[in-house]
This record gives sequence, C-alpha cells and structure tokens, in this order.
Amino acid sequence: MDTPSDRQGVPLLKTKLYIPPVRPRERVVPRPRLIEQLSESLGSGHKLTLVSAPAGFGKTTLLGEWVQHIGRPAAWLSLDSGDDDVGRFWRYVIAALQTVEGRTGEAAQAMLQGMQSQQLVPSALLAALINDIASLSTPFVLVLDDYHAIVELAVHESVGFLLEHQPPHMHLVMATREDPPLPLSRLRARGQMTELRASDLRFTQAEAAHFLNRAMKLDLSPEDVAALENRTEGWIVGLQMAALSMRGRKDASEFVRTFSGSHRFILDYLVEEVLDRQPAAVQDFLLKTSILEQMTGSLCDYVTGGRDSQAVLTQLEQANLFLVPLDDARRWRFMRHLLSLREAFPAETWERVTRHASFHLHTASPWRALDVRVRQRCAALRARGVGPGDVVALCAREGLAAAELLHAAAGVVH
Repeated sequence: MDTPSDRQGVPLLKTKLYIPPVRPRERVVPRPRLIEQLSESLGSGHKLTLVSAPAGFGKTTLLGEWVQHIGRPAAWLSLDSGDDDVGRFWRYVIAALQTVEGRTGEAAQAMLQGMQSQQLVPSALLAALINDIASLSTPFVLVLDDYHAIVELAVHESVGFLLEHQPPHMHLVMATREDPPLPLSRLRARGQMTELRASDLRFTQAEAAHFLNRAMKLDLSPEDVAALENRTEGWIVGLQMAALSMRGRKDASEFVRTFSGSHRFILDYLVEEVLDRQPAAVQDFLLKTSILEQMTGSLCDYVTGGRDSQAVLTQLEQANLFLVPLDDARRWRFMRHLLSLREAFPAETWERVTRHASFHLHTASPWRALDVRVRQRCAALRARGVGPGDVVALCAREGLAAAELLHAAAGVVH
C-alpha cells in the first residue's frame, strides 16, 4: 500500500498512526480504577471520552495501555502543531481510520485533493466520511492524542460536526492539555461524555509506592513515599524526576525532605513543556503573579497593574495550567505548590517584578484606609512571617469581607 500524502505531496508520517507500545510489565503501574472508567464509557453509549490534564499526568501512557485490552479495533493519531490545518488534519484522520478498515474515507480523501489550505471543510466531505464510518460493521475507537496542538477554528468546527452526527459504533477519545472549544457542555448535559481530569490521573499513594519502589527500583520507606506523593500532589512527572534524582543516593530521606519545584529537573520540564509554550503576555502574567500563593482577579490586577486578570485566570484554568479553584464560584485560586514558576526566571527579573508588584499594590490600596481590625490582624500575621497568600486565606476563615481582604493583601506584599 502506497504511503498517503497531503495536498502538497508531502508524505503523511505512518508513525503518527502507531499505538504506543505496551511497556515491560515491571515498568507498568496498574491503574484498574482508570481502565474501568474508560471501559465503562464504551458500554454506556457515550460519544466522547475527554482526558484533559496538564503535561506530565500520563494521559498518553494510560490510553495506550487501555486500547491494547479493550477487545475492539482502535485507530490512533498523534497530533502536533503541523496538523493545525483543516485539510491536513482530516487526511491524517482518514489515514488513521484506514488502519481499522482500509477503504474508509476514500471519497472524502478524493474531495480533499482540491481543497486550499485553511479552507472550510465542505459538509459533503464530512457527510461522505460519516457515511463510510456508519457502514462499518465493527465497533471501534478513534484516539486523537495531543489534541491541544489544534487551535484552528475550522478544525474544531468540523470535529464538532463529526461529534454531532457520529455513528453509534464509533467512540471518540481525546487526550489534551486543555479543553477544546467543542460542545462539551451539551455532551455533558446529554450524558454522552466521560471525563478524566488531573484529579483522576494523579497517582494515589499506593500507585506512587508501586512506581517508586518497583518501576523505578528504589527502596523508600512508606513515610518517604507519602511525603513525595504529598509534595508532588501525585503529579507523575514530578515523581519521576524525583526518582531519577535519587538513584545512587544514600540519603533518600534527606532528599525527600528538601525536594521542591525548584529542583533543576522539575524546572527544566516546566520551562520546556509549560512556560516556553505560552504567549509572551501569559508568561508575563505568570511571572508577575508568582509572588502570590493564592489569587483572585482583583488581587492579580493589583500585582500586574492590569484590568483583565479574572479573564486571564479563567483562560489559564481552562488551559490546565496547574491552577486549582478554591471555591465553587472560582474567585480564589492557587498554583499547585510544587509547580511554582518563580525559580524559572532569572534573579534580576524576579527582583524587578517584586518591586513592580509592590508598587501597584501600595498605590492601589493605601494601608491607612483599611479597617482597624483588618490592619491589626494582618500586621500580626506579617510579623510572624506569614506569606501574603496565607494572610488572605487566614483572614477569610475569620470572616473578613472580600474587599477588606484585597486591601489587606496590599499591605503585606512587600
């Protein structure tokens, strides 16, 4: 069979259609609770399984192991930024589907030949492809891995059309670092979607123990395992970096005690996989707000001197950039403690930003205007060395008003 190519004649990479190989048994951490959730989505008639979590939570590994044991064919496509073209995207999808049944999508394939780059996909093309899928007799799964690489609206709209008219024997699975702009709320309301999030994917203490002591061949005490699991919040790459750093060390407990997000392996990963991939404006926002342990839109406005921090925080949360909401209204958030980006910036940059943030806080909220009780309480906490984010949290527990808390924070960040 000839290697397929895109409209410019560039061959499609067959390796992007390969299902990740099963790892040796001794390197695998059994995750029956997640495998069961994924398998239940097939029997429930759901159209979509969305696996959405930040980098390093084992999305690809989990799905690669799952599809090897589901008892039905699976088409796999590993996406990258080069696939952010609607024609190229669908040529790859068709090529993936043809690994299940060789002639699927031939009519749609022919229509793609005449399309211009970034042209909207004709509904006739999608209809032809969906009709081909409907004619298949065997239930199957289509996995789109790294779907966050797609930003082109035309691609999302065409995938949304497929979801709306998807034949019942096809199940779509997406692994992504951020939620795609698809009709997720509608699918959720109809009971047609299964979701796995970072909170589901994080290693439990038992899984962390299996990974560290069996897969990584360490010999850690239950106390050290528990400390590492708590320090990393079950983040798989964080545990892996810790394990690699401990190999050959005799002082494992001391290493565990001092392990943090400033470790060079963690920093390298965060910079390469998270920070460098963000637009300059987002990098600037993360830098300026990294002095805060907990944050709201108003407090971030004080720190950055901006006016749209609430929208930025919402955007960062939707992009799975390690922000965790602290209340149902999503007003208060914190950055996962191991994943602070402070150490990723040069010292002189950090000092400049600290001065910038302090200036905006003080000019926005004069200390003398504060309620006496707020001033006294925050001053006492500051004298004890309590950080600004913790000051705000402690005051909130004592019932102080939100507006007062923002003013209070202005007086303790300097």
